[in-house]
Amino acid sequence: MLLSLENITKSFGANLILSNITARVEDNDKIGLVGPNGAGKSTLLNIICGDLEPDEGTLARADKSFGFLRQSSGLDNENTILSEMCGVFSHLYSLQREMRELEAQVAVAADDVYELLAVRYAALQTQFESRDGYLIDVKINTVLNGMGFLGVDRQTPIQVLSSGEKTRLALCKLLLEAPDLLILDEPTNHLDFKTLLWLEEYLAGCKSALLVVSHDRYFLDRLCGTIWSIDRGRLEVYPGNYTRYVELREAREDRQRKEYDAQQVEIAQMKDFIARNIVRASTTARAQSRQKALDKMELVEKPRPPRRPAKIRFTYKREPVKDVLVVENLGLSVGEGEERKQLCERVDFSLTRGEKVALIGLNGVGKSTFLKALQGKAPIDRGDVYWGKNTDVSYFEQEDFAFTAGKSTLDELWDRFPREYEHTIRTVLGNVGLTGENVYKRVGDLSGGERAKLKLALLILSCGNVLLMDEPTNHLDTAAKEALDTALCEYAGTLLVVSHDRYLLNKFPDKIAEMYPDRIAVYKGNYDRYMQQKRGEADAGPPAVPNAAPRTEKPPGQYRTKKQRSADAARKKRIAELEDEIEALEVAVFSLENETADPETAKDYQLLQQKYDALAEARLELSDRLNEWTLLCEQSE
Repeated sequence: MLLSLENITKSFGANLILSNITARVEDNDKIGLVGPNGAGKSTLLNIICGDLEPDEGTLARADKSFGFLRQSSGLDNENTILSEMCGVFSHLYSLQREMRELEAQVAVAADDVYELLAVRYAALQTQFESRDGYLIDVKINTVLNGMGFLGVDRQTPIQVLSSGEKTRLALCKLLLEAPDLLILDEPTNHLDFKTLLWLEEYLAGCKSALLVVSHDRYFLDRLCGTIWSIDRGRLEVYPGNYTRYVELREAREDRQRKEYDAQQVEIAQMKDFIARNIVRASTTARAQSRQKALDKMELVEKPRPPRRPAKIRFTYKREPVKDVLVVENLGLSVGEGEERKQLCERVDFSLTRGEKVALIGLNGVGKSTFLKALQGKAPIDRGDVYWGKNTDVSYFEQEDFAFTAGKSTLDELWDRFPREYEHTIRTVLGNVGLTGENVYKRVGDLSGGERAKLKLALLILSCGNVLLMDEPTNHLDTAAKEALDTALCEYAGTLLVVSHDRYLLNKFPDKIAEMYPDRIAVYKGNYDRYMQQKRGEADAGPPAVPNAAPRTEKPPGQYRTKKQRSADAARKKRIAELEDEIEALEVAVFSLENETADPETAKDYQLLQQKYDALAEARLELSDRLNEWTLLCEQSE
């Protein structure tokens, strides 16, 4: 047992945040902590980590290491990336310095102290090796590369990094520390697909127990075997991942509702019997017996009224033609002058009526610019965009540039749809979760989640038969995300959605479109199906289906300069050379390890020292080759 919570209660002033929280964390548990914003998740984590004291209850922590990734990084801005990571292994570096000092002493030691120094050195070396001291550089590079710092200068000062980079670096440091209990607060923010996949695989394989707060439902599905759900101060524990939690929560709420209603009927019947029979001599004893049974009855807790769920439903008024969108030979750039950057060239794409497509790709590839270019809101360098007849396009923009900060929420929407009744506008706002006084709140004062809901209300009233959406689940709480999942699945029109929400990408799309600088590859199915196809591409060939009519020109992959083709060939040649060198170095390391373990070698200290020096050099060289091989393979991808 790592952690035990017994009847933990915490209030801030008159506000009760946590009430009688009881739970346990065992070794190797993987737990997801979920709940609406303001439910007390961060408060509970702070109590677990000792940053807050509970008002009541008992917190028992085992004598184990706890690591907490806060939403603020907690890094030393004066350090470089490498020095901050090396700080994790300060105890091993201290051990290594002591070994070096002993080596110098042994070299000049007299015979009477030689044996004592040699024994001490052997003990230190055993301790150093058991803690993977020779793999420090490999561990640091593995974690940094996996978390998106591949190719970043390790001597970069932390103070020049962005807030997102600092958060990722803090997570790198925590992963290297490998505490017994890893506590993470929204670790997936600002991570792209590639980094997310690496982090999931790493956390799934690490020995640390995990307690994680996350709005990434796919992340919780892949990692967690238990869900802690906190709402209105109460905590309930559910076995299984996030999807299983949703099923069990609904079943529990339904069962409690039925049990409560049935018991209330029974209580009413008993009270009626007692009232009618308590004064009659012939039935008094029976009435008294019923009263005793009623007094002893264990009451079913009255179900808490459910939070009003968002009601999102997209409709449209007319049907478009079958070929909704055709994009041919599209080229896009951003910036001006020397800052101009080409995003993509010679891209073809199409949409037909009723298709539901998710657009994904690396950050910066141009997905948002692509959506804007389709509507004429961003300039195109070349190519053509054709919209079919009767297409009504509605757009959910990631930014809020179109809103007027000084207007009220109600006026912002009503001014756009002046022919609608106020009741209609307020109903739509209420359906997305903007109720009561929130309709009079200035748009500039809305939170990120409230702005996202306002944009959804705008989309509902637009009645488009084609919806273009750019990261629609950003800033939404879990309940609103689930309502949006359902709405997109039920929508009968055409969808093109840019999103990093993998849980959503498993719900609505018929196809996944992956954007590259020179093409858009389309894969049939949802996100899980897309991942299966990507893993099988090496053996089965590219699974991408054509999205437009075949062209007579050279395929996009052949539009490469002579310099690019030459660089690719040189890279492949170097990768093959490195694989041979790595194999030879692995054999050399294995051989030297056996030689240093040979008792005959240990009798000759000078020979033993030579072997250890050779082993350290071989390990360092192997680490360098592995790092170079990893970098080149990443560039090839």
